Amino acid sequence: MNHYQTLQVSPQASIKEIKLAYRKLAKLYHPDTNAAVKKSSAQAVSPSNDKIITINAAYEILSNPQSRRQYDQLLQLGTTYESLCERQARTAKASQAYSRNRRRPDSRRQTLSYQEWIQVVYIPSDHSIQDIIQPLDIEIENLSADPFDDELLADFQIYLEDCRHHLQLAKQRFAIYPNPPQLANVAVNFYYCLNHIEDGIKELEYFALNYDEHYIHTGQELFRIASGLRSEAENSVSSVF
Repeated sequence: MNHYQTLQVSPQASIKEIKLAYRKLAKLYHPDTNAAVKKSSAQAVSPSNDKIITINAAYEILSNPQSRRQYDQLLQLGTTYESLCERQARTAKASQAYSRNRRRPDSRRQTLSYQEWIQVVYIPSDHSIQDIIQPLDIEIENLSADPFDDELLADFQIYLEDCRHHLQLAKQRFAIYPNPPQLANVAVNFYYCLNHIEDGIKELEYFALNYDEHYIHTGQELFRIASGLRSEAENSVSSVF
């Protein structure tokens, strides 16, 4: 089941319809409601914590225009609900780890002023992201001449290896140098940008294994989202100066 099926609404449902559906289901499956109903009816719906958690998760995504738009894009690309949940769980886990690492004292993590952080972390990482995203269209165009050609595929795999290298460098910079408070928005956008790039690289690597064009399209879309996050980070930097 996807989020629309969970809330029992159409993918074209308005935000009002989504809210009404959520309230109805939340009331139906809330443990307190079920406990009250159970006393008065032998046919009461049994309470289910898992059900209300699933309903809340669906509402959280679909009630937010930005997250709903990204979710719809992934559904249109044919991403399965299971893989989407796995990606969301991995992102949430990585976000928690990021927050823990920022709070944890570590002698290896150097504190920089926001001007130094821009020079040491942001600018080099931004170049790494450009080195990953910008060549993608040309690389795919070259590969499209004959996706089954071993030489063309080998060139494409070299590009993906370079992407992995640039991604690792950017992630290492973030691990060593915590961002100053003034640049929290920059760091958050960059952080999720790197997550989408990593997922995009994986999708493109899957194509090299089975030649399913679905992975190419998904990888392109994830890179497109990452590019948007990079632009948001750039705007946040501009607002600081």
